[in-house]
Amino acid sequence: MQEDPPPPGATPRQTAIRLILILGVVSLLGDIVSNGARSVTGPFLLTLGGSAAIVGLVGGIGEFTGYGLRVLTGLYSDQTRHYWRIVYIGYGLLIAIPFLAIAGTWEAAALLIIIERVGKAIRAPARDTIISLASFHVGRGWGVGVHKALDQVGSIIGPLVLSVAILWGAGYKAGFALLALPIAVLFVFLAAGRKTAPVPEIFERDGREETDHRIDPHRFIPFATFLFLAMAGFASFPLISYHMKAQGLLTDPQIPVVYALAMTVSTVVALLVGWSYDRLGTRILLLIPCVNLAIPALAFSGSVPLVVVGTAIWGAGIGMHETVMRATLADRTTTDVRGQAFGFIYAVYGAGWFLGSTVMGVLYEVSISHIIGFVVIAEVLAVIAYIWMRRGVRGQGEKLT
Repeated sequence: MQEDPPPPGATPRQTAIRLILILGVVSLLGDIVSNGARSVTGPFLLTLGGSAAIVGLVGGIGEFTGYGLRVLTGLYSDQTRHYWRIVYIGYGLLIAIPFLAIAGTWEAAALLIIIERVGKAIRAPARDTIISLASFHVGRGWGVGVHKALDQVGSIIGPLVLSVAILWGAGYKAGFALLALPIAVLFVFLAAGRKTAPVPEIFERDGREETDHRIDPHRFIPFATFLFLAMAGFASFPLISYHMKAQGLLTDPQIPVVYALAMTVSTVVALLVGWSYDRLGTRILLLIPCVNLAIPALAFSGSVPLVVVGTAIWGAGIGMHETVMRATLADRTTTDVRGQAFGFIYAVYGAGWFLGSTVMGVLYEVSISHIIGFVVIAEVLAVIAYIWMRRGVRGQGEKLT
């Protein structure tokens, strides 16, 4: 494969930074769309006749689909190296969100929500592989953290667009229709990214022999177990927002504003965690169960201030999870299997979230204390899995980072 050189006068580091920033803007625009819709999924499904169990199930299926299919798309990206083509297709399915404007039943809305998640499943392994290659020159944690922070800026803007649409009386559906605009701009930046690095593999030529085309189960199973259990205890925002509306704690325009606040926290945390990862390594993972434990008692309370604080902590968890996970994988895999590694871990991540969302949706109809008990059990088990992971690394003589 011919390797296109970077722009004249640009160092590999400068080109890498440019690419990370461009893809950050692409993700920013994509998240205006996806998280704009996500911020009101619970209340919107409620207006179409959905129950708490349905909201939890749809949220769980959406996340499981968005993460589970990445096993296949990650494998495909490794085999073909058509990273940019795959990313284009994945972002194209964002068009499902504006079509929510014409959804008349919760079933139709659920289908469109899941289609958008399929698009994320298609694009994420290839996009994350490109970012991991570029971040080789700037620090794994920092490169991923900067991208995640820009991504989260879109998660702030999108909910505010929906909030304004609702506040002005246009309603959910007009807000969904407005989200077609950032999709068009997104593809302009995507083309610029492809022009910057047509063959992203050129970033990571460090002299390593990339002959092992397998994922080592001894290194991945403990890590995957930790992620599965940690995510099983991580509440989904559709259920949190359903609680806000069903209990009359916040108005329809206020709910996406609270989501935007959570994404603001997420943006800051992504940068801090990315910077910290480059210095502390996987020790940062232990923060995830601690954060997850604090969410249900606050976010599902009957107090507006506590619900807002709980949602902000939920946002911190969002900023933390994927930043550390992506940096960890990039540091522990060769480029030949990186797409598969991302796909595999994302599938486990999504499966845990699906289980947790579904169980919490059912338990919500029973009592909040049952949700809290479930989360405590899941996160205690996650800490045990973390200890297993750390001992496994020590046993193999690897550096404890």
